[in-house]
Amino acid sequence: MNENEYVRHFTDLVELEREEQMRLHEEEMRRLSGREREEKGRAFMRMKGKSQGLGLGGKHLVRFRKQNSATTLPESEIEVGDLVLVSKSGTSPWDEDNPTGTVAEKTPYSITVAFDEAPPGFVFRKDLRIDLFVNDITFQRMIEALKKFKRLPRWRKDKLLGSAAPDFEKIGEIEFYNQKLNDSQREAVLRSLAARDFFLIHGPPGTGKTITCIEIIAQLVEHGREGERSYKILAAADSNVAVDNLVERLDKIGVEVVRIGHPARVIPSLRRRSLDYLVQEEPDYIKAQELREKAYEIKERMKGFIVPEMKWRRGLSDETIMKLASEGKTTRGIPKHKIGGMRKWLDLKHGIDKLFGAARELEERAVKRIIQEAEVICATNSTVGSEILKGERFDFAVVDEATQSTEPSSLISVLKTKRFIMAGDHKQLPPTILNEDAARGNLSKSLFERLLEMHGDRIRVMLEVQYRMNDEIAEFPNKEFYDGKLKADESVKEHNLLDLLPESKFVNEDIKPFLFIDTGGSETFKERTRRGSTSKENAGEAKLVEEIAARLLSAGIRPEDIAVISPYDDQVALIRKMLRVEGLEIKTVDGFQGREKEVVIVSFVRCNKSREIGFLRDLRRLNVSITRAKRKLVLIGDSNTLESEGCYKRLVALAKERGAYKRVAFV
Repeated sequence: MNENEYVRHFTDLVELEREEQMRLHEEEMRRLSGREREEKGRAFMRMKGKSQGLGLGGKHLVRFRKQNSATTLPESEIEVGDLVLVSKSGTSPWDEDNPTGTVAEKTPYSITVAFDEAPPGFVFRKDLRIDLFVNDITFQRMIEALKKFKRLPRWRKDKLLGSAAPDFEKIGEIEFYNQKLNDSQREAVLRSLAARDFFLIHGPPGTGKTITCIEIIAQLVEHGREGERSYKILAAADSNVAVDNLVERLDKIGVEVVRIGHPARVIPSLRRRSLDYLVQEEPDYIKAQELREKAYEIKERMKGFIVPEMKWRRGLSDETIMKLASEGKTTRGIPKHKIGGMRKWLDLKHGIDKLFGAARELEERAVKRIIQEAEVICATNSTVGSEILKGERFDFAVVDEATQSTEPSSLISVLKTKRFIMAGDHKQLPPTILNEDAARGNLSKSLFERLLEMHGDRIRVMLEVQYRMNDEIAEFPNKEFYDGKLKADESVKEHNLLDLLPESKFVNEDIKPFLFIDTGGSETFKERTRRGSTSKENAGEAKLVEEIAARLLSAGIRPEDIAVISPYDDQVALIRKMLRVEGLEIKTVDGFQGREKEVVIVSFVRCNKSREIGFLRDLRRLNVSITRAKRKLVLIGDSNTLESEGCYKRLVALAKERGAYKRVAFV
């Protein structure tokens, strides 16, 4: 498609997805009671708030706990960085006075929410409801990025749209900072540095794509330190978790990195690297805060004067009120003392406006200085499109987890820079798209994947050594998704649970790294759909998960080393009710992408006579499911149902061939 078709196409898709997300979210909040939302993990009920004063960036912090302070919070999707809506229980969440804020901290007993403005008084009372909410700003920034695409030079648009080939330059030998990089990682670094336009690093599970990205950034930083002009480098990703991972690794190797984003979305251990923290040491920022405090003091004094509202103003402009007051005159039946009172109020208001304006200029100057002095700026794609970075341009951008970003989201970052490197794995799950028309229109296809399809291996290196999985766990995904090119590093090739607990009395099947448990279509393991839900659950599989987890825990495996994952929200909710072990994670497959654990138990759920497997048919979801475990992977499912898809049939066949298959009766 040409540039106009491209921009129009993606703008329409973004609008469709935005409307769908808002519709589904509001529909659920109107359809379900607060208690039902809490059961789904998208609300907290019967909460009470307590002020924690001001936090970073002048945010108003409020800590919320259950009314019974000793009660732990239920399992929830609400995490640090999420936008939440606070309302009084029993009232409509949609009242215009109900504030939204960002979750700044979460403990087993409380969540702390950061508000931009002082929240209304009811927030500090009892019987509150806190709902997970939708943030619209990212969609707006995607639209802005698409508009910006149209203004690019012709040669650059041609390369991004595939009608011209990207260019490379020769680079000399380099000394690698990380001497432990393997050959494919080193090749990825060298070819990325040689790219004059863009380059892709294909990183299958556990192959160290983020480590490779860090080496590239380190090389660029060092080149800038030695050169006449330092490079301006952007490191980005779609999620806050992925960005924090970049910040943490860059910080460890001594790079001057600045993390930009809402302070509540930065994990506490990295806040000293956040813009909001660093700016507090700047003299201009300190002066700006002093001016704001003075403005707030004057604002309090204004309460003693007459606000020039319509009943007293009677159509008079500010200038007319000031003139009448200075001349001691009146008009339109307004008493002189009212005109004088309004003038005093306006005088104070003008003074406040000047103070706030001066404070804003000082703060902007302080922020600009920090950004200019940083060697690397780290932010989510969305934050890259924020006002703070509006005028900034970069020489290079390194975008991690790029296959989890929609193309318009990636554009926010890549259009800020001359060259960009993307790292990701298009064989794992793409960005989640809720609108069916938007998904069919390829909004779920990443820019990484489209560029790879157009330009091929000329712009791609695949990392070939994985450092996560026992070879038996890695065997199937390697053959099925990566053409058998993946090799397990010697350090993980044969590791198993005995390495963690050599004295433990494991039964044989617990030691085995890979196990498929076949429920055999038994009535006990039939799937079901809860009333009013579109998800699925399987009580028999949930019970089996509970038994397996209990056996592993009793053998000495730590809860923190075990994860239970399932493709279905309702199955996750059911298992959470049955398996209440602090530290043991229970999440959806989608929610666990990018993570790893020593032990992973997967409940596939689907078991029906029509052999329908629903969205399990997206084999990228299967790939994520079976590549999270390091030492032990347990898969639970009905082979008869799953084998309607050839890939699952091959998985079960391999399990049988390797002696890693059990019928449920023998478990």
